[in-house]
Amino acid sequence: MFSPELKALSQEVGALLLAKKHVLTLAESCTGGLISALITNTAGSSAWFDSGWVSYSNQAKQDLLKVKEITLMQYGAVSEKVAMEMAIGALQQGRATIAASVTGIAGPEGGTPAKPVGTVCFAWTSNDLPSISKTYLFQGNREQIREQSTIALLFGLKELLS
Repeated sequence: MFSPELKALSQEVGALLLAKKHVLTLAESCTGGLISALITNTAGSSAWFDSGWVSYSNQAKQDLLKVKEITLMQYGAVSEKVAMEMAIGALQQGRATIAASVTGIAGPEGGTPAKPVGTVCFAWTSNDLPSISKTYLFQGNREQIREQSTIALLFGLKELLS
């Protein structure tokens, strides 16, 4: 199901989280739980992974992760502002000490000139590290965009923890 490279990346992030004594939670939209599935496919991940939130609709983002309606209206679901509110909302649940989020347009439809298919926003936040948000424009089909998003989120975690 997952490539050897993705499995290795998940293991590497897990080792970093353990070394830094962090427990991860995820808030996923366009990846639909793909990153959580990869992580829970990694043996021993229960030591460093707490939870994954799939909030695909705007209403779910508001209900589950406390994303503000005004933020969604002003910036749209695919924005760094919403990604950050998703990450903060996930961090406030459970026992996690670090959170990452992803929201984007995986296609094949849904893009606009301002936010074309492949636009994906990320955020990483923690109790003791600086918060970071980024936007990428990925190319390819839906599956490829979701996989690139998974890689980008995990690399962002590595960057934050290093």
